[in-house]
Amino acid sequence: MQTLTFKVSEDEARRIRALARKQKLSLSDLIRRKTLSVDSAPGQIRRVKCETTGALIFSGPPGAAPLTTATVREMLADFP
Repeated sequence: MQTLTFKVSEDEARRIRALARKQKLSLSDLIRRKTLSVDSAPGQIRRVKCETTGALIFSGPPGAAPLTTATVREMLADFP
């Protein structure tokens, strides 16, 4: 198995580690999911029935972390 190394700032490292802990993933798994699921996502998204509301919603690709209010807030934190 290959090893990849890349540099990030101390703040970025803290944020990445915190996100991995929050999603209960290793750093490697988090980075794999965030980078590799993008390529396979379009063909795997489908409409499913929400277990809570019964509404039809879009499912994410298999293995992707669920979209929550907290994750949306985190994604939009740097948005102008």
